[in-house]
Amino acid sequence: MTKPVVLVVMDGVGETKEELGNMVMKASTPTLDELKANHPWQVIKAHGTAVGLPTDDDMGNSEVGHNALGCGQVYSQGAKLVNESIESGKIYQSEAWQKLVGGVKENGTLHFIGLLSDGNVHSNISHLIAMLKQAKAEGVKKVRCHILLDGRDVPATSAPEYVHQLEDTLAALNDASFDGRIASGGGRMTITMDRYQANWNMVKTGWDVHVHGEGRQFATALEAIETFRAETGALDQDLPAFVIAENGQPVGKMADGDSVILFNFRGDRAQEISMAFDGDASFDKFDRGVVPQVQYAGMLEYDGDLKIPHNFLVNPPEIRNTLTELLVENGIKEYACSETQKYGHVTYFWNGNRSGKVSEELEDYAEVPSDVRSFDECPWMKATEVADLVIAAIESGKYGFIRCNFPNGDMVGHTGNLLATQIAVEAVDLQLARIKKVCDECGAILCVTADHGNSDQMLEKNKKGGIAPRTAHSLNPVPFIVYDKDCKHELKEGNTFGLANVAPTVAGLMGIKPYDCWEESMLK
Repeated sequence: MTKPVVLVVMDGVGETKEELGNMVMKASTPTLDELKANHPWQVIKAHGTAVGLPTDDDMGNSEVGHNALGCGQVYSQGAKLVNESIESGKIYQSEAWQKLVGGVKENGTLHFIGLLSDGNVHSNISHLIAMLKQAKAEGVKKVRCHILLDGRDVPATSAPEYVHQLEDTLAALNDASFDGRIASGGGRMTITMDRYQANWNMVKTGWDVHVHGEGRQFATALEAIETFRAETGALDQDLPAFVIAENGQPVGKMADGDSVILFNFRGDRAQEISMAFDGDASFDKFDRGVVPQVQYAGMLEYDGDLKIPHNFLVNPPEIRNTLTELLVENGIKEYACSETQKYGHVTYFWNGNRSGKVSEELEDYAEVPSDVRSFDECPWMKATEVADLVIAAIESGKYGFIRCNFPNGDMVGHTGNLLATQIAVEAVDLQLARIKKVCDECGAILCVTADHGNSDQMLEKNKKGGIAPRTAHSLNPVPFIVYDKDCKHELKEGNTFGLANVAPTVAGLMGIKPYDCWEESMLK
């Protein structure tokens, strides 16, 4: 190894020429501007298939982003991960499945909520069918399905096809020992699946029909769909809520001791209903009425930072052959730091979802406690303190590889506060200048990238042509910059590179042979 390498992850700072809501472009960023003007850089993919998600319509996130950054490989995430877990049976060995299923075998109902289609963006009906069959095989006696109708990721009026498929499955399973039925439902844009806390009334409507069985009653889901279609002309996604009832009584309201599984795997439209189920007495987004004491789990952990939900069926992928493992094998000491909000991302997620260190001797970690307040009140967050730690680590001369994460662009971006996000990006740029200066003084190579976009797209045009706030991650690529005052390292051209190409590039800068299973280096 000739020089130490410092990698800075500017969380949530994507790259796009689109000006609308682009607070990265709006911000004053002289350091980034100079690096891009005079040193090798390019954009790399940070979402969709580049980070193991099913399609390029799937936004990246900090968890999968740091997985890819830290391991040099693309591991299955989202739908792929669930498919593999079901095929291997690991999902049924999970603590959450065992707890939820075990709790209702003798007395109670297992409820499934989710988007009923094979669109494979938020869910897949095959996952529900597999779990229904397994539930019966394990002795569950009563199951109720609360179905959300799609019409966005599949044809607009295809809901009856999926209802027939589910009804046929339940009919084949039902016997003297098993009672499975559809209990409630509605269009995905009218109930349950709100996102970004834009319309909690959607979630309340879903809660009322799924949990309390309160809503317009029908004998079957098909009757509900046909009736609403005739009355309103609505497409599947916009159909009103309905409750399946017999003799005026809902067939699937929830009760103490029941278990509930949300089988959506995509996180953005799964978080709010999860918050309602997991919320304690302080939950204040809407009146939940009498809250039954149920056990709840999501298909995946929908937000790793906020721990939503508390229980989930499919664990993150088991990742091997990470950059940290390669550095340990080569006896290179490394340092990782961030503030609390992203500390786990430069440690746990970076090291392949591994709790603890690969080598106590060769790894040093440092965490700066984050402020407990709204991030737009202090958009600079702990950027200065994180930079202080990075600078001290560089100056110590002890480390061959130093990595850090500045959460500002993501955490402040999620608040929707445009001015605060502009300041957040500027705060990171200011600290980047300090780190760059010390890299010059100590002879280190500086690499700068991001794990996904956010602050680069904070406004969007709605269906009516108006401008609406956007607090979600963007689908934009992110920058990857290599700065070395003594040498201009040439990067390969092309638009096929993603976050998983960063680790082999870092290894190349350090003169270390990468693992054969890694993606290629971006160095020429």
